[in-house]
Amino acid sequence: MIKKTLITFSLLFLAVIWLAYLSQYLPIYIPIYAPVYISALSLITFIMYAWDKRQAKQSTHKKVTRTSERTLQLLSLFGGWPGALIAQQWLRHKSQKRRFIVVLWLCIILNAVSILSLLFLLG
Repeated sequence: MIKKTLITFSLLFLAVIWLAYLSQYLPIYIPIYAPVYISALSLITFIMYAWDKRQAKQSTHKKVTRTSERTLQLLSLFGGWPGALIAQQWLRHKSQKRRFIVVLWLCIILNAVSILSLLFLLG
C-alpha cells in the first residue's frame, strides 16, 4: 500500500509541475524548477539507482564499483527526488537504510519548501 502511495505521490508531483508550467503558473526564467529539468534529473536519478542495484547484486560475485550514497542523495537534493522515490519503492533499493531514508525525505521537504516559497515570493 505504502509503495503505491509513494510512487503515486512522485508521479503526481511531476504531473503538477508540468501542469503548472504549461499553464504558465511557474516562472520559466528559473530553470531549476522547470519540469524538463526535474523530469530529466528524476530519470537520471532512477537510472543511477537501477545501476547501483545491479552493481550491488554483482558485488557478491566480484569486485564492482558502486554509486556512492552521497551521489544518490545529491541527485535527490538537486531535484531528482521523484525518480529516487520511485526507484526506492519499485526496485526496493536503499529502502531499508533508515539514515538514507531520512536524508531522502529531508531532500523532498527542502525541495517542496523552496518551490512553495518561490511561488509565494513571485506570486
